[in-house]
Amino acid sequence: MLTTIKQKACYSAALYCLTFLNKTGATLTFCKGKSKEAEIKRINKELANIRSKFKGDKALDGYSKKKYVCKLLFIFLLGHDIDFGHMEAVNLLSSNRYTEKQIGYLFISVLVNSNSELIRLINNAIKNDLASRNPTFMGLALHCIANVGSREMAEAFAGEIPKILVAGDTMDSVKQSAALCLLRLYRTSPDLVPMGDWTSRVVHLLNDQHLGVVTAATSLITTLAQKNPEEFKTSVSLAVSRLSRIVTSASTDLQDYTYYFVPAPWLSVKLLRLLQCYPPPEDPAVRGRLTECLETILNKAQEPPKSKKVQHSNAKNAVLFEAISLIIHHDSEPNLLVRACNQLGQFLQHRETNLRYLALESMCTLASSEFSHEAVKTHIETVINALKTERDVSVRQRAVDLLYAMCDRSNAQQIVAEMLNYLETADYSIREEIVLKVAILAEKYAVDYTWYVDTILNLIRIAGDYVSEEVWYRVIQIVINRDDVQGYAAKTVFEALQAPACHENLVKVGGYILGEFGNLIAGDPRSSPLIQFNLLHSKFHLCSVPTRALLLSTYIKFVNLFPEIKTTIQDVLRSDSQLKNADVELQQRAVEYLRLSTIASTDILATVLEEMPPFPERESSILAKLKKKKGPGTVTDLEEIKKERSSDMNGSAEPASVNASAVSTPSPSADLLGLGAAPLTNSAPPPSSSGSLLVDVFSDSASAVAPLAPGSDDNFARFVCKNNGVLFENQLLQIGLKSEFRQNLGRMFIFYGNKTSTQFLNFTPTVICSDDLQPSLNLQTKPVDPTVDGGAQVQQVVNIECVSDFMEAPILNIQFRYGGTFQNLSVKLPITLNKFFQPTEMSSQDFFQRWKQLSNPKQEVQNIFKAKHPMDAEITKAKIIGFGSALLEEVDPNPANFVGAGIIHTKTTQIGCLLRLEPNLQAQMYRLTLRTSKEAVSQRLCELLSEQF
Repeated sequence: MLTTIKQKACYSAALYCLTFLNKTGATLTFCKGKSKEAEIKRINKELANIRSKFKGDKALDGYSKKKYVCKLLFIFLLGHDIDFGHMEAVNLLSSNRYTEKQIGYLFISVLVNSNSELIRLINNAIKNDLASRNPTFMGLALHCIANVGSREMAEAFAGEIPKILVAGDTMDSVKQSAALCLLRLYRTSPDLVPMGDWTSRVVHLLNDQHLGVVTAATSLITTLAQKNPEEFKTSVSLAVSRLSRIVTSASTDLQDYTYYFVPAPWLSVKLLRLLQCYPPPEDPAVRGRLTECLETILNKAQEPPKSKKVQHSNAKNAVLFEAISLIIHHDSEPNLLVRACNQLGQFLQHRETNLRYLALESMCTLASSEFSHEAVKTHIETVINALKTERDVSVRQRAVDLLYAMCDRSNAQQIVAEMLNYLETADYSIREEIVLKVAILAEKYAVDYTWYVDTILNLIRIAGDYVSEEVWYRVIQIVINRDDVQGYAAKTVFEALQAPACHENLVKVGGYILGEFGNLIAGDPRSSPLIQFNLLHSKFHLCSVPTRALLLSTYIKFVNLFPEIKTTIQDVLRSDSQLKNADVELQQRAVEYLRLSTIASTDILATVLEEMPPFPERESSILAKLKKKKGPGTVTDLEEIKKERSSDMNGSAEPASVNASAVSTPSPSADLLGLGAAPLTNSAPPPSSSGSLLVDVFSDSASAVAPLAPGSDDNFARFVCKNNGVLFENQLLQIGLKSEFRQNLGRMFIFYGNKTSTQFLNFTPTVICSDDLQPSLNLQTKPVDPTVDGGAQVQQVVNIECVSDFMEAPILNIQFRYGGTFQNLSVKLPITLNKFFQPTEMSSQDFFQRWKQLSNPKQEVQNIFKAKHPMDAEITKAKIIGFGSALLEEVDPNPANFVGAGIIHTKTTQIGCLLRLEPNLQAQMYRLTLRTSKEAVSQRLCELLSEQF
């Protein structure tokens, strides 16, 4: 930023110098030299002349002084050092002539650094010009402050410039300069810019009649709001109002600020960026007006272009993409999200490479929204085609990112296959990243784990050099943990190893799996024990030392599995190439394994070399490596959370760790989530010791639980029909959630992001259940690191068990120290009864038969209510499915009605549930009827679902 401002000052100075010196003929004398040496000689002569003029007895008039200072400035811009003339430039600042003062300020802006001894004199001259109330002189002074931007200038003028900015008699041009000057000082020295009464007044500049003032003020307010959102919250309504006036105006209404038929595009972009500093407006009128603005922008994108000039399309698309960014940021209007997705889909085949790149990048974020995920998936063929045909590697990389983001259970095999095909010809710079993504998707969406094994082996075959240890470690973990795939894995790696050329990673996987499960295929004469051993040993001499060490371990495993080839293996271990190997590790293994096979009894061998026990599940190291490759864990990782329906739960990209002692013998059917792997205990805070009678007033732990944070209830309601997203955000902390539920069990990943550059100390999140909730809900939380670095993110895992139906929600309390100040906040954790829904498909006859059986008045709850959101049938369907029930098509006689069925699973019982939603479009109302076998359950589900429409 500093370099850019300095460059702009140099460009302005060069242009002015050329213009002025051309008028005087001085430029011609500078350019007579035909070589570098001649130029230097001519310049040295000119410098000597200027120095003599400055030191001469005759006082120079203002014009002469200006001319010589301008020459010095021009010489400096030609690349030559200037070590005199600074005081003469400072003297020009006291002139009452504009041209002389301008040259002085240009010289200072370009040549004077922040450590100069002349800064105090310069500051005094600037103060005089600011106090003069001459708009021209004030503008020059403000430009100089912004160009130099030193801490000394911030100390001198940070308190004065806000007064100029909000003063009623300040001219518009000065207000513009003051806003941008204050912005520069805030970026370089934020601690020196005081927040005072002016902050509330500067917001009202968004209503100024002069659009130049509004544009400059918006840039300033956006930067200030990012650090102090509460102080500038009132800017939201004003920004929406101003944006509405711009968007709905014709190009002729804002003629001075219309750029190629696009009204005020720069201001529109800045206003949309300002609105991204805040959540959706709470005021329905403001929110509705903003929605209209965004819809208008999307509608204008569909209109025929008013000009064929590239400047027109650039300005129009700049506003459009910023509007789409705001829609994605709010993530609250399904209709807008789907429309934005469709608009971006049109850009995927645009002839402009930049537009294709931006469309792919934006769609990656849209794919993480539950409302637009399905719409993004409709463009899968276009994205795959871009992956195959796009010339620009950066666009291809974005296409890979989008395929990864849009992947779910329905299209996982297609996407993984396309990624593998592309991997064979992919650029070397992105191969490792593609390998990691393929490995993650194959594990996460593996319904049939034979497909997972085939995929990983194919991955090693295609791009073995880019397959990290984490990938082949993970495939071994999964094979060992799943009995049903062990035989297939052994057979598959045995066949793969028969290829003439095998990658070393394949040898590692084959050696490990055959050493554990080679006995499962030993009955086939084509894969007898001796053939298995000879196949592995044929690769031995071509491998590195670590792989040879692994193969020696496989050989000793074979001694236990296949006693009939014990002698053959002992001969290999006894050979000089092993016992006298130059590598200490290989030599030691050969000696110890040979001795073990010689003296140990069969029982001892079976005990020492028994099959590896199942691995405890833990966070996927592959995903951790991908995040590390894409950049360190930051708050923005929250926006990359893959949002799936609660039924898509076979595998998790981030399975949490499970206590090994608690799962010494997990069942073979346990999936990668490990939902039922560990005993669950309630996470309510333990009672304080009875001996602690004195309260330590300096202790954080003694603090009471804070009341719910503002907006907590609204955010809680948003999660009733979805499982992933941002739960809470303020200027310090962002909390994101990723949840998954199956029957009466669930798992929630909570991401805590530090938005500041300062560490959080004593960071303590606690999940609290009330006395009424504790018997019904068991929660087990895993501890987090008490220190959260600036800009970093930590993750906490909460395992959930629903014992019986419940009405309340747990409270998440977070306490930490930031900059010496104790922070304490609480939010509702969105664990609701409907999360334990399992959808149930029914025919029309079965539904109404069951409906009549639940005819007891206490089993039915009905609510008639006014629609709070647009009554869109597709959005309603998505919300009912997100609520957890199955959406039953062609069951209700009225096709406009929505019917659902499901079962609430708890540890103690199962509760069937039927629902019927009847919309009245004319009256803009709904009637919701719920029937279950328990009145309290009907009441709670009705309350939760009614709030969604």
